[in-house]
Amino acid sequence: MSDTLPPSLTQSQDPATPIVIVGHVDHGKSTLIGRLLHDTDNLQDGKVAQIIESSKKRGLKIEWSFLLDSLQIERDQGVTVDSTRIPFLLGSREYVIVDAPGHRQFLRNMITGAADAEAAVLVVDAAEGAREQTRRHAMLLHLIGIRHVLVLLNKVDLLDFDQAKVAAVEQSVADLLKKLDLEAALFIPASARDGDNIASRSERMPWYTGPTLTEALAQVPSPASRAELPLRLPVQDVYRFDDKRYVAGRIERGRVRVGDTVIIGTQKTPAKIASIASWHAAPQISAAAGQSVAVTLEPDVIPDRGDLLHKAETAPMAASRIRARLFWLRQEPLRVGESFHLRLATAEHAVTVTSIESVVNLDDLTEYAGEEVPAEGFAEITLSAAETILFDPFVPGTADGRGVLVDRQQRIVGGAPLLGPASIAAGEKVIHPTGSEVTQQDRARAKGHRGGVFWLTGLSGSGKSTLARATEVALFAEGVDVTVLDGDTLRAGLCKDLGFSEADRTENVRRAAEVARILRDSGQVVLVALISPLLSDRALARQILGEDFAEIFVDADLATCEQRDPKGLYAAARSGKISGFTGIDAPYEPPLNPALHLKTSAGSVESETKTLASFITKSVTLSGAFKARS
Repeated sequence: MSDTLPPSLTQSQDPATPIVIVGHVDHGKSTLIGRLLHDTDNLQDGKVAQIIESSKKRGLKIEWSFLLDSLQIERDQGVTVDSTRIPFLLGSREYVIVDAPGHRQFLRNMITGAADAEAAVLVVDAAEGAREQTRRHAMLLHLIGIRHVLVLLNKVDLLDFDQAKVAAVEQSVADLLKKLDLEAALFIPASARDGDNIASRSERMPWYTGPTLTEALAQVPSPASRAELPLRLPVQDVYRFDDKRYVAGRIERGRVRVGDTVIIGTQKTPAKIASIASWHAAPQISAAAGQSVAVTLEPDVIPDRGDLLHKAETAPMAASRIRARLFWLRQEPLRVGESFHLRLATAEHAVTVTSIESVVNLDDLTEYAGEEVPAEGFAEITLSAAETILFDPFVPGTADGRGVLVDRQQRIVGGAPLLGPASIAAGEKVIHPTGSEVTQQDRARAKGHRGGVFWLTGLSGSGKSTLARATEVALFAEGVDVTVLDGDTLRAGLCKDLGFSEADRTENVRRAAEVARILRDSGQVVLVALISPLLSDRALARQILGEDFAEIFVDADLATCEQRDPKGLYAAARSGKISGFTGIDAPYEPPLNPALHLKTSAGSVESETKTLASFITKSVTLSGAFKARS
């Protein structure tokens, strides 16, 4: 709890209207914004001169995008790398322009930049038409619920202002939006560089009689319309000031008045609004959506950050299993069982992905059943929490249900608008796996090394278990937290119910990989000594384990393995006592590209142990190969 009120609590006024600008890289977003600010007299004195000077230095004509590309890296690379928010006045109405990145690797910034926008301007190069990023951005507008979409067909000068060519591009973009249940409020043919149809009507397109961009922006619905919805006031913080306790937050929707009774969070405590404070201004009697306020309560209860204040008769939904749409931002696929924090307004909840209902094919925007969500993919999933989450289902055009998934390193990994409670099917196993609050980085710092899985594969008798146990001793002597999962040890306990059919062998590999994953995530170095003869089975292990997995080929020829035959298995297989034995009447598929290839037919146990121990040590030390994931 803080001791002073934040200076952001200013006198009430109508909230500014956020407008997000999106589009494929190089289709002209930054140029559009620079020109728009210039043509509407929203530039500071001297800015135009700076733009002209910057353009001359680079041998260019006036380059309006330099106004937005304030970072040197952006000017050098020619792309916008972060969301820029710019106050903008059109007549007496205030706007906030959000210049969202178009380059694929910067979509993480876009999802946060566009989250609270009332409308979007989708910029499409009329000469190039809709591109891959156009599809992604349109999908994102659909995902976060922006329904008021203006399509600016930019660079029509490259089409010589040909009406028929412009109409063809317009139809193709309209068809794309229709697949996403979006309909453009308006298509505006324009040339942002020259100012055609930005703030003044173009003389070069007499055939276009619709509004200019500024006229279209004036028609965008105001955020004030959210004031008529039921009250939602997320608690941002609680402050102590002049012996009073102030509950501060931004009203997401609805109105609140002095004397109103509100319900506080999942504790369901009722309290009366005793006062509504402003900074350096007289107290208010009421406040509405879009305003930041600090209220005092009677009785003097203490809400927590993230608690939601609402009216008793219009309570939000409450559930611990929630269906959500997902825009996945991580470069690795998302799989069931992964845990994150769900940020919802000012609240943060630990959640786990318990199912993937469907995945969107971005090529044709169709949906299919999938077991994972690919990098930068879209899907519908179910999130589960150990606590009740208060939320309003996602509604286009409002901030309702706009969740964001954050990993343990506080990185945004996905946008997740909440659709509603997830029902439990008859006979469904309700399992909510949870992730540890202790990060792998914390464990690595404490242990002095990272966790990792080193999968030793090879024929029976090739030396896998011998090498694994000898390496275990060597690593332990160096202070490494190490465990060996040996095939026979697993089959004596965890896998004693399995036989040696192909299906049972696959299940044996799956169980070993799942145990190795748990140990790896706890910071241990895990040596798995398992024949695992099939490429497909080892690929399954790699899929389960993901990062920090290395395949080690313990390579001894069949004759050497038969000669060693420490368990008498080859002799039994040759005499027909054992069937389906790897190397005799069942295949062994050697690794195609192992991380380490140990040829044990001739090498000594000591030398191969030293090689393997050295490889592992270099891999898991904090300056080693896995450093990029810390």
